[in-house]
Amino acid sequence: MYKRIRDLREDRDLTQQEMAKLLHISQATYSRYESGELDIPTAVLITLSKFYSVSIDYLLNQTDIAKPEERKLK
Repeated sequence: MYKRIRDLREDRDLTQQEMAKLLHISQATYSRYESGELDIPTAVLITLSKFYSVSIDYLLNQTDIAKPEERKLK
């Protein structure tokens, strides 16, 4: 389920330990997020979305569009 999170991490040559440190969690917990054994809390999804500059829907495999179009302020 969370293959994209792993792919994004690997594309940036980051280890699970480095991501765990960024998120203030253990490497084991992060590993469980990537494997889908543990649901990712909303706050962690927000952090990952900002870190990778992608939408949460993209992280959750709800869309193939990584970055939603920016809305123009009127």
